Amino acid sequence: MVGESRETVGSVLRACRLLEHFGADRPVITLAELTAASGLNKPTVHRLMTSFVEAGWVHRDAAGAYRIRMPVFAVGAAALAEFDLRTEARPALEELAARFGDTAFLMVPADAGAVCIDRVEGGKPLVVAGIGIGTVLPFHAAAAPVVMAAFDPAVRERALGGELRAFTPGTQVDPAGLAAHLDEVRASGVALSRDDYLGGVSAVAAPILGADGALVATVSLGGRSEDFTGPDGDARAAAVADAARALSATVGARPA
Repeated sequence: MVGESRETVGSVLRACRLLEHFGADRPVITLAELTAASGLNKPTVHRLMTSFVEAGWVHRDAAGAYRIRMPVFAVGAAALAEFDLRTEARPALEELAARFGDTAFLMVPADAGAVCIDRVEGGKPLVVAGIGIGTVLPFHAAAAPVVMAAFDPAVRERALGGELRAFTPGTQVDPAGLAAHLDEVRASGVALSRDDYLGGVSAVAAPILGADGALVATVSLGGRSEDFTGPDGDARAAAVADAARALSATVGARPA
């Protein structure tokens, strides 16, 4: 199987991925549905699911449909009990930093602004030294704070009603212009900033959303402005959006 290392067992990975098709909106799945959703052949799906049935992790009813049993929930509950957003997001930050060489950030909203709670530096010469763990950024500048303002109505109101200080010539200081930009960010799902908070530094950010669609945090990537244009910029935006979606799914799985 493509992407597997010599340390992994392909059949175990395929079996685990079958379980990922179950969810609150799809608690019961037939063999035919699992086969179509997974892309595996029917004999393989049947064999793997039979192993789960024998292990007591999955129940198969008289009609042949599968349903998750309590041992799986017990494993999930153990993971949720130890859930920590920073710990959960760390692999995503490390992957983004390693792939692009930029600095990856995890930020959360607070009354004073967007707070950086974790960062991972890549291998590029430029280090975004102006933004470290504990740094508070205004909501109208830089990609991550702007995403917060776009996806959280209370933050939006605070951003538009506060002082729009110019940090660089590229900072958006016009309330009407900022409001229009926030609408665009919400529609696209990502925010791109260029030289608006630190000169020569651009960034891309996307929201981490909870089960109710409420903003929880942001994932962002910042680095040299020349690396955030054209295909390179598009690749960064797509990777950050993918990371945010994956983390949103994890956060959304937590009980309220």
